[in-house]
Amino acid sequence: MKTKAVRLYGEKDLRLEEFDLPAIATGEILARIVSDSICMSSYKAASQGVRHKRIPNDIASDPIIIGHEFCGEILEVGSRWTDQFSAGDHFSIQPALNYENGPVGILSAPGYSYRHIGGDAQHVIIPAEVMEQGCLLPFEGEAFYLGSLAEPMSCIVGSFHASYHTRPGSYAHEMGIVEGGAMALLAGVGPMGLGAIDYAIHCDRRPGLLVVTDIDAGRLARAASIYTVEEASANGVELVYINTGEESRDAEYLKSLTPDGKGFDDVFVFAPVRQVVEQADRILAFDGCLNFFAGPTDPAFAAEFNFFNVHYGATHVVGTSGGNTDDMVESLRLMEQGRVNPSTMITHVGGLDAVIDTTLNLPGIPGGKKLVYNNVSMPLVALDDLHGVQGDLYQGLADIVAGHNGLWSPQAEQFLLASAPAI
Repeated sequence: MKTKAVRLYGEKDLRLEEFDLPAIATGEILARIVSDSICMSSYKAASQGVRHKRIPNDIASDPIIIGHEFCGEILEVGSRWTDQFSAGDHFSIQPALNYENGPVGILSAPGYSYRHIGGDAQHVIIPAEVMEQGCLLPFEGEAFYLGSLAEPMSCIVGSFHASYHTRPGSYAHEMGIVEGGAMALLAGVGPMGLGAIDYAIHCDRRPGLLVVTDIDAGRLARAASIYTVEEASANGVELVYINTGEESRDAEYLKSLTPDGKGFDDVFVFAPVRQVVEQADRILAFDGCLNFFAGPTDPAFAAEFNFFNVHYGATHVVGTSGGNTDDMVESLRLMEQGRVNPSTMITHVGGLDAVIDTTLNLPGIPGGKKLVYNNVSMPLVALDDLHGVQGDLYQGLADIVAGHNGLWSPQAEQFLLASAPAI
């Protein structure tokens, strides 16, 4: 069948093209992609081309489809998988294929390495290795975009699971945050920080105190209007928002908010800023875990760390890059149950024809996640700017977004899919 997709031919050489997909083999699945969330990793892949470790060397003659945060609907199932999947099933994909039992050094991933599967396509062929690794994940949530956000949400879930603590006299690490403990999210009201607030309040293993900091009063106020102190309290979490740009809101002040001023058991850093990392170090309690979530672009990024406290206070650092399949399954289930809502991450929407410019210019576009719908034609538009764009589509979307506290929603998705022009 014919499909349209954004394909990578070389460094910054992305092309929106129509081409033929072959018939599926017995171990493959044909699917329709509805939505994709554009990730900074796609920008890196498009910018580096074959220099990227996941990109094949022959893309100039055999291009790959970009995009790896996608959700869609199964159209046809190869005979090998008919006992597990059916046409009409909705799904998300774990792009980080699990090769624990496979060839060492394999880095292949949908959105980077394949000719017939990637998030920025109308139709794809899900290959046998995705199926064999258990990376096709059923999703029964009420909107496709939620399935697209399962991958970034899984990064948050994974970071909570990767934090660890110790016990005097034992060499065993106890994985996960301290249940009922003190947690701080520094620079924590960006898109991923908002997701972390959501997860911290609504997951099964919650802190007792959650302090969220930033230096932007407007972003803090928006976060507080979405994740209220009252909602957190109803879930057993004392939630405090602090503007550390204000006078005297330093490390000692933050520590004073914790029981007996002992400091925080778990501190997450959401910005690759030296001062933020060093503040995180200074507010750690005994056996405190500093989780460096932010991904720096500078390979020489460094910060000071108190090694006296490492030796005598058992403080330690952990970092994660992405989540595993279990983390993604947990994300999908929490969304299906309505316990977490990563809509807060989305700040822009567009169609398949917006993918190239958005991907290549992603670092310069402010805000959070850029969500695209692959079967419509629409320029990338910020949710805050919808009222200023002429046309019934944009005015209708603006009214729906305003009715959901400025957030994207299943209702907005349904309206867009019904009203936007086909590409």
